[in-house]
Amino acid sequence: MTKNTKIEWAHHTFNPWIGCTKVGPGCDNCYAEADFSTRRKVVQWGAGHPRKHTAPSTWAQPLRWNAEAERLGVRYRVFCASLADVFDNEVPVQWRIELMSLILKTPNLDWLLLTKRVGNALPMMKDAMVEAASEHGQSRWPGLAYWIGGWWDGKPPANVWLGATITSQTEADRDIPKLLAVPAAKRFLSMEPLLGPVDLTRHFLQCCGCFVPGRPGDGWMQPPDPPACCGDLEPTELDWVIVGGESGPNARPMHPDWARSLRDQCQAVGVPLLFKQWGEWRQATDGELCKGYEFIKVGKKAAGRLLDGVEHNGVPA
Repeated sequence: MTKNTKIEWAHHTFNPWIGCTKVGPGCDNCYAEADFSTRRKVVQWGAGHPRKHTAPSTWAQPLRWNAEAERLGVRYRVFCASLADVFDNEVPVQWRIELMSLILKTPNLDWLLLTKRVGNALPMMKDAMVEAASEHGQSRWPGLAYWIGGWWDGKPPANVWLGATITSQTEADRDIPKLLAVPAAKRFLSMEPLLGPVDLTRHFLQCCGCFVPGRPGDGWMQPPDPPACCGDLEPTELDWVIVGGESGPNARPMHPDWARSLRDQCQAVGVPLLFKQWGEWRQATDGELCKGYEFIKVGKKAAGRLLDGVEHNGVPA
């Protein structure tokens, strides 16, 4: 199988459309904006600007990948979308219906829907999948997502993995509960660029029976101290953590202790960790520290992806 992406955690990348709007600190040095808005001028980034639907030839690629995966008896992970956001408010509804229809047609592909707008995932995926299932002549999609008294009914298709981009503790506390509220075959975190230390302890473990329904689309509201409720801690359904530093000309350094902490947290609860890269920077050596340097900019390739001499390539089973 020939991969069409160099991204370590996927076999293929598929972009149903191009264009987005910056919504947080992790977007500050967006490579997609720099390439497709500033340099190529394919689209203009930002709210109120139209996104560009990709060509039919691009949309035909997943069908070929699916056929190959079926023939070989394997599964391919497809990152969707590296140049956009599936749950972007500016995207026409029909485009998302078209995407969900493609997902239904490719059961041998695991679709990794990574978003910075996880609060939109619930209503947008529900509406698009209902329409896509109807177009396929299905009276009921097995994962039809809808609210009954604040609770989900049904399970999602086995090939939809939902991920949230988390760059800080603030984003973790705000968005992980929203992620956990959306049914998905797998739920994952992309902590790239990691911009500070993040403690995931309270998100890896929950107090049994202490989640209460929130409003549709808002995720769950959790008591501030779950162990005080009943003390019966259970793992949440966070299935995967991806960690990486920032690359590009204006990249910000990632402190090794931030990555080490996440490695240790994942190991403690048995969650697979994939350490993607250090980015442009590495920590200074003793001699360089004496000269006043804490980090040295050496480039992504030279910085590598070893964490304390170990390559971490964890992926959910």
